[in-house]
Amino acid sequence: MKVLIATKNQGKIEGAKRALLNYFDDIEIQGIPVESNVSEQPVNDEIYTGAKNRVKNLKEYAQENNIKADLYLSIESGINNSLGRWLITNIAVIEDNKNFESYGTSPSFPVPERLVQDVINTDLSQVMNKIFEEDEERHNKGGGIQLLTHDKISRIDLTEMAFIMALTEYINDNWR
Repeated sequence: MKVLIATKNQGKIEGAKRALLNYFDDIEIQGIPVESNVSEQPVNDEIYTGAKNRVKNLKEYAQENNIKADLYLSIESGINNSLGRWLITNIAVIEDNKNFESYGTSPSFPVPERLVQDVINTDLSQVMNKIFEEDEERHNKGGGIQLLTHDKISRIDLTEMAFIMALTEYINDNWR
């Protein structure tokens, strides 16, 4: 199965691959960075919109460059308060060649109220670097969640979970 994912981030590619290998054999996954067309730090609905835009832009790129694929994937992370509290959430979008779209979210983690505006104004990575006095390289390997969970959950894990949730509708024809 040929899969395109809208990123060159190796952690996101690995998380997507781990999710897909739960259900499909022989996965070939290629990362192609494309724009989200939303804020650098997506807020609320921009998270889904950014993920959806990346799939759209990825499909356009593939068509323009004569690249064939079975599935097109993206994942966008952002901050939202849809439950009345500020959380960081990842939204994964999967689309096939018939334009069937499925999406899912990762587990979310809370952002203290005192940090919300800083996250919105910059991004989570910059705020995490300042708070934890970590260098960007170390913290970007496992993501902020790896620091917050004391190495129990990584960005790869969150990405995998979001894509598994997105796959639930895709792999269950009777659920559609």
